Amino acid sequence: MTSTPVLTQSLKLTIATAEAMFELGRRIGGELLPGDFIGLTGDLGAGKSVLARGVCAGCGVDPRQVLSPSFTIVVSHQGRLPIHHADFYRLADADELFATGFGDLDDGTGAILVEWIDRIPEARPPGHMAIHIEGCGEAPRTVRIDRVGQRYAGRFELGDFAET
Repeated sequence: MTSTPVLTQSLKLTIATAEAMFELGRRIGGELLPGDFIGLTGDLGAGKSVLARGVCAGCGVDPRQVLSPSFTIVVSHQGRLPIHHADFYRLADADELFATGFGDLDDGTGAILVEWIDRIPEARPPGHMAIHIEGCGEAPRTVRIDRVGQRYAGRFELGDFAET
């Protein structure tokens, strides 16, 4: 019998600017390991794509090359490790996701970063990092980071995060 991974830690941050959101992503990306999975949620304009660009930058990808893959669904980038950036906004269900070949990306050699994971939550592996962003416009964002499963225990300790 396989046990369900438990939440190892939850962290809540206030992020005041787009630059700080990018820097948070860069810090997270700098710690990513092959096999990591990050799911992003939040309303339109919350900052998911800004955070994703930062994560990719932290993996050594030129952030100017990182666009939200709303129409292509998945874009793979090569940095210090492969990072597969997906956007589920336009997908209706898991069958549609299956048709994209998304499942083939989870080979353990790269990290997976998904915007709009709440559209198809069953795409998350049991162990994952969930990042929810609240707020939009010029207002500061509240970012909740949940690390689920032993894989993430003791990692991504961002409580000392200082906004830039």
